[in-house]
Amino acid sequence: MKKLKKSVNAMVSSAKARIAEITAEEAKDFFDSENVLIVDIRDVRERQKLGFIPGSYHAPRGMLEFWIDPESPYYKEIFGQDKRYVFHCAAGWRSALAVETLNDMGFQAEHISDGFAGWIKAKGPIEYPEPKKK
Repeated sequence: MKKLKKSVNAMVSSAKARIAEITAEEAKDFFDSENVLIVDIRDVRERQKLGFIPGSYHAPRGMLEFWIDPESPYYKEIFGQDKRYVFHCAAGWRSALAVETLNDMGFQAEHISDGFAGWIKAKGPIEYPEPKKK
């Protein structure tokens, strides 16, 4: 087995020490505010299977840096608004790494530390996608 210079656990711990975190329980208090955009970075299959936070915007993890950079040909206007951006994944690992990177780029964001699993545990509302027509 190849030894890595830094484990993913160490990377996530380092990211969490540098970024703003909120819990899913806290996010329930403001998730539906017009001044907040909850950004779901989970894979589309996770959203389809488990549902999603109502009103959340889906931005796959692999495209985030490109979607938030106004100089990128993939820029999405939704990330140019004057809003509070709160990212989440399933458990708070991917979103911690993502928010650390976005903050390093100069984009202000925070994340839900316990992710969608915490949202479910906190009994936050969940929507499900429309079933695909055959």
